[in-house]
Amino acid sequence: MKIVRFKDLFLDISLNKFLIKNIKYMKVLASPSSIGQIDIKPFELLESHGYEVIKNPYGRKLTEQETVALGKDCIGIIAGVESLNSRVIDALPILKCISRVGVGMDSVDINYAESKGIKVLNTPDGPTRAVAELTLGLTLSLLRKIPNAHLDLKKKIWKKQTGSLLLGKKVGVLGLGRIGRMVAESFKALGNPVYGFDPYPNKEWAKQKEVDIIGFEELLSTCDILTIHVPGNKDGSAIIGKDQLALLKRECFIINVSRGGVIDEDALYDVLKAEQLAGVALDVFSKEPYDGKLCELENVVLTPHIGSYAKEGKLKMEVDAVQNLINALK
Repeated sequence: MKIVRFKDLFLDISLNKFLIKNIKYMKVLASPSSIGQIDIKPFELLESHGYEVIKNPYGRKLTEQETVALGKDCIGIIAGVESLNSRVIDALPILKCISRVGVGMDSVDINYAESKGIKVLNTPDGPTRAVAELTLGLTLSLLRKIPNAHLDLKKKIWKKQTGSLLLGKKVGVLGLGRIGRMVAESFKALGNPVYGFDPYPNKEWAKQKEVDIIGFEELLSTCDILTIHVPGNKDGSAIIGKDQLALLKRECFIINVSRGGVIDEDALYDVLKAEQLAGVALDVFSKEPYDGKLCELENVVLTPHIGSYAKEGKLKMEVDAVQNLINALK
């Protein structure tokens, strides 16, 4: 029988601690293609805690196969919007944490991940102000036809188009989570009457901020401006389809910064083409990158899913996601 001396055991333990402390054997996949572009602080934070960072080399959203190939030896993922379904999760044998840069978790099979002992986290506070401010910007751009005037003048066409004032418009806010509440408060600060619908509204907040909580269909038929801040249906079906669009005033403007597919894009095209709706601003689409027929219309403002793309907010989300992962793996 081999006798293990205390001195040798102490040396073995010390050596293991040294190796664990000094060898970067823990890998983390940073999947968003844009992470670290504003500031390398997210990478520095990971490396300072002993993690080796595996970066997305493709400059776009990863496919399932690419996620598996890059993440197979990773203990954690700083996640974007790539699919992290059961197939992907099963192919990542040592994964312990998924930390999403952003709020939406549609691309993650949360229940399956948690059943495998994988912690799933997000950054709910990071994008709130950025998305709320974009909502205001899109609203004013749509009302005053700013993009149309800009494009005309870039073509050296001097054409004055008459828009609409924000003053006096009834604003309907669909979805009163963090972003929806900030949007509602912003329009209230500008003097607009604000109405809201949410399946589980914070009635105390609504009373304090003087936001009227009304039913879904009543919201659609009441508002002059409808802003959308909902996660969408789990099956991907539209919340606002042909029947719901028919409830809106002909003079109504829609701003969707929530999820692609929340509005039936074909039905939306038809009512815009028929001038049964004043205009629409969309930052999200059912298929991205978007190149569909809404691009043909003049009464739309389209942006390429930039809701959280304010540098201050984006950096905060990235750092928060990294810190969430570090804390979870401790």
